[in-house]
Amino acid sequence: MPKTEMIRARVEPDLKHEAEEVFAALGLSATEAITLFYKQVSLHHGLPFEVKIPNAETLDAMRQASNKDSLTKYGSVKDLMADIDNA
Repeated sequence: MPKTEMIRARVEPDLKHEAEEVFAALGLSATEAITLFYKQVSLHHGLPFEVKIPNAETLDAMRQASNKDSLTKYGSVKDLMADIDNA
């Protein structure tokens, strides 16, 4: 079937740029990515992923990770696992 419908949406420039970098890394154009999303919505009869409002603990963890507050850096997975085993 020929593609005849057009979708227009306004998004923040940074979001558009970041998303299109991901699409390019996946070998997709923005049009192909949007088509893929629409196909998945159609197949799932809803969004193809879970949408939740994060609780306060999750929001705090996301903020800390974003700001790199109280994060522990490990030199290797072995060091991380040793720290977990000792906890």
